[in-house]
Amino acid sequence: MQRMCLTICGLAVDAALFQAAVMTDIGPHLLDAFRCADTKQKAAKSRDLFSDIQAGSYTHVAPCTFPDRPGRPEAPAVLAPRLVPRRRITAGKTGRIALLHAIAHIELNAIDLALDMAGRYAAYGLPFDFVRDWLSVANDEAKHFMLLSDRLENLGSFYGDLPAHDGLWEAALATRDDLAGRLAIAPLVLEARGLDVTPQLISKVIAVGDQQSADILQIIMEDEVGHVATGKKWFDFVCGCERRDPISSWQGLVRQYFRGDLKPPFNLEARTAAKFSAAFYGPLAAEHAREVRAREERKRKAQG
Repeated sequence: MQRMCLTICGLAVDAALFQAAVMTDIGPHLLDAFRCADTKQKAAKSRDLFSDIQAGSYTHVAPCTFPDRPGRPEAPAVLAPRLVPRRRITAGKTGRIALLHAIAHIELNAIDLALDMAGRYAAYGLPFDFVRDWLSVANDEAKHFMLLSDRLENLGSFYGDLPAHDGLWEAALATRDDLAGRLAIAPLVLEARGLDVTPQLISKVIAVGDQQSADILQIIMEDEVGHVATGKKWFDFVCGCERRDPISSWQGLVRQYFRGDLKPPFNLEARTAAKFSAAFYGPLAAEHAREVRAREERKRKAQG
């Protein structure tokens, strides 16, 4: 039987092989989920992609162009971080709703960060396990978002009911052309910080009698340990490929891209479980402490 051929860029290509390659390329599906503006559909698409990749439906990701920003619904209103109201967690629902809404917004951004990670850097020629790992992260983040979304609705609210800020995606924009930078900041600064602050949040919601919300936060924290570990694994891999020292490279990238401060308290148990040692962040935390002391000393001298 004669096989059909296509002519692509002047080259004869077996049509059946070309069709098979197109069908097993996950890139267009990553892009579709990333662009989806409906939050619950985005979560469902992300979870379906993870199931499909686990089943072997996709074998590669071809380089494709990701937009700078993901699809988003009209609400919530996105404000500068300093303009987003802060509310205390009390026995009333208002503070807990604000907390859960803020975390839901983080988890939605985390879905897109994982999808973006899996697709944006295809041209780097990374192993396909890189895509699998970040779709596993996207699957977890989608699960977290839906748990929080459902909990908000149980409390009489919904995602989009309150304003949010764009700080997390600003970090994504800053590192969109730098894979090592993205790995250094998204999982190893921002998600690692979540490991530090979540235990205190769990204690606060338990203290006001909200065990259901505490259980959701516990699930999120346990999964985030794996996400930080995934980021550390691939950061080390990229540094190895480029013959860079991981510790000094990470510290340099944090100084380059991260606008905030690395400071204690650190959840050493969770960070160690993620194979993220204090050799990375300890020197930067000490540097921040010295800067704080120097500022306080200058202020004291200025006051006479």
